[in-house]
Amino acid sequence: MPTKKPISKQKVVVVMPAYNAQHTIEKTWREVVSHDVVDLVIVVDDASRDQTMTLAQGLDRVIAHRHPKNRGYGGNQKTCYQLALEHDADIVVMVHPDYQYTPKLIPAMVSMVGSGLYACVLGSRILGGGALMGGMPLWRYVANRFLTLFGNVLLGTKVSEFHTGYRAFSRDLLQALPLQANSDDFVFDNQILAETVWLGFQIGEVSCPTSYAPDASSINFSRSVKYGFGCLNTAAQFRLAKWGLFKSPRYPADKHLAYSTWRQRAN
Repeated sequence: MPTKKPISKQKVVVVMPAYNAQHTIEKTWREVVSHDVVDLVIVVDDASRDQTMTLAQGLDRVIAHRHPKNRGYGGNQKTCYQLALEHDADIVVMVHPDYQYTPKLIPAMVSMVGSGLYACVLGSRILGGGALMGGMPLWRYVANRFLTLFGNVLLGTKVSEFHTGYRAFSRDLLQALPLQANSDDFVFDNQILAETVWLGFQIGEVSCPTSYAPDASSINFSRSVKYGFGCLNTAAQFRLAKWGLFKSPRYPADKHLAYSTWRQRAN
């Protein structure tokens, strides 16, 4: 039977999917590595047009990888998680290098995953009620609340926010997720949460301050609309798969095996 390592013995890898982040990557990295729980940082540069890769290569405790061509936000994450698993990560935390999400929450998120209570932990901008005060545009806030409500209804969850880019994962979950079946675009974020629920893994949340600084990356309105429809489609497909009316490699039939392994290891 698999055994759970003590939290202090679990290897923590922080991944940063980067694109044109030269102005904020060093600031983010400095705060990430200030935490003793972080063993390694992996930066994947998605063919940036600035000095992101050059700066990443000069940072301590960082493995920097560059895509020769832009693969998109989802494609970047696929490489991030693949590299983290190849470097024996037990816990993987995704932090955006634009400093929109504070790395100060890394120890809390790592503890929640490392304890075995949750296979996935989200840094929620909605918990605590400070999203609008932190600079989230009203139209984005309204869309966030609608899409999250729709997702909760169809997925049968009670998550405060599906759309945060601040996440921590257990190794067992990442190995179980059908990552390569997912989109290379922004809807990748939503798809892996739907798959996490499908596989039976538990999702936890921590309250995360919202920071919409000028240097923070953000998709434009048209891309946001595309993302929104992608989220609606993901939730609808999940519900149809539950009813046996839709088949997809993203919702595998042997879903209970991965969950059982994680649960045994956690206990």
